[in-house]
Amino acid sequence: MNKKILLWSITAALAGFLFGFDVVVISGADKKLQELWQSSDSFHGWVVMGMALWGTVIGAIFGGKPTNKYGRKKTLIVIGVLFAFSAIGSALANDPYIFALFRFIGGIGVGTSTIAAPAYISEIAPANERGKLVAMYQFNIVFGILIAFLSNYLLSGSGENDWRWMLGVEAIPAILYILFAMKLPKSPRWLLSKSRLEEAKEVLTIINPTINVDEQLKAIEGADEKPDASETIFIKKYRFPLTLAFLIAFFNQFSGINAFLYYAPRIFEEAGLGKSTALLSSVGIGVTNLVFTLLGVFLIDKLGRKTLMYFGSVGYIVSLSLVAMAFFFNWTGMAVPIFLFIFIAAHAVGQGAVIWVFISEIFPDHLRASGQSFGSATHWVLAALIPSLIPYLFSHPSIGAGAVFLFFTAMMVLQLLFVAFMMPETKGKTLEELQKILLKK
Repeated sequence: MNKKILLWSITAALAGFLFGFDVVVISGADKKLQELWQSSDSFHGWVVMGMALWGTVIGAIFGGKPTNKYGRKKTLIVIGVLFAFSAIGSALANDPYIFALFRFIGGIGVGTSTIAAPAYISEIAPANERGKLVAMYQFNIVFGILIAFLSNYLLSGSGENDWRWMLGVEAIPAILYILFAMKLPKSPRWLLSKSRLEEAKEVLTIINPTINVDEQLKAIEGADEKPDASETIFIKKYRFPLTLAFLIAFFNQFSGINAFLYYAPRIFEEAGLGKSTALLSSVGIGVTNLVFTLLGVFLIDKLGRKTLMYFGSVGYIVSLSLVAMAFFFNWTGMAVPIFLFIFIAAHAVGQGAVIWVFISEIFPDHLRASGQSFGSATHWVLAALIPSLIPYLFSHPSIGAGAVFLFFTAMMVLQLLFVAFMMPETKGKTLEELQKILLKK
């Protein structure tokens, strides 16, 4: 593999580290913030905890516009600025509304990163390496999650305002990321979409000095014929890839993954673990996530996207049904953490490794950012709704944690059917080949 492609891919994928850190770091401050501001479960769930996710929805819906207009590189730099600003502001906030505003800004960065980073990497990567390179974005997400859990554990109890340090420390990697992103070249396919032919040639020559650049340019331009101004991802021609993007994002969130990551310490405490044990178990979740994401990255170009989704779906069904039974039958001790470790492993090797790779592959160049935006928006609307409801659902006497996890189990049975009967395999095919295949469906 060209070392420069690897370096650029890792740099772009570091947006995922900030994503993972930002999403999970709030879990360490969850109960402290509720006690500090005396918030009701509803206000705490929807405003204090959930506002970042609503920012993510906005970033996912509208992030495709700057990604298309100003390019993947510039958008990635702005994402780093948003994360740094959010981290500092959240750490200094003195009331729940200001806190929620800065978390909302960070959420915009998260949502936009799910568009710009996978799109950028997929457009510079060779077909036979594209899966693992784009999946590095997911690896960095889970690495960020692990570091956030570990950081929370180490900073917990360091003082009355330890939550401020938990949130503020994110500014350090955010500033470093901005500096790294400034060194990236522009995406050659984006340059072509803006008719900047000579710049595109320069980047393509760096990516692969041995190929005939003119022939590659013809292949890209031939597959991605310039559409009329009214063409969008919502016309009949693109119905199949649009449906695929919607369903994979829909099932990703109805596994309960974000609800769990946001409330891991609370879930462990509900299962009877002490506070410090619950925080330490959260670190174990981060380690499990990282190890099995590495496995997914290693296998995605060998076994393919569809095979990994089969593994993940079966793992989800087994682990979530066990978690539901643990709550229904009051199993105590380490039963729930062990079952949730299995759940995280299933997610990491399946949906976690596949989702951003798959969505970045199934749309043509001129609509990739728009398609990525649609899939990300679906993902994040649900990611905002589901965790925001968790405190209420868990505390409701006629619902409770067991019923919630049983519902997630049923949704994963439906995901297994989606994988078996609808999801195409995309491994090893160029973006141009995939465009021809998927538009025939």
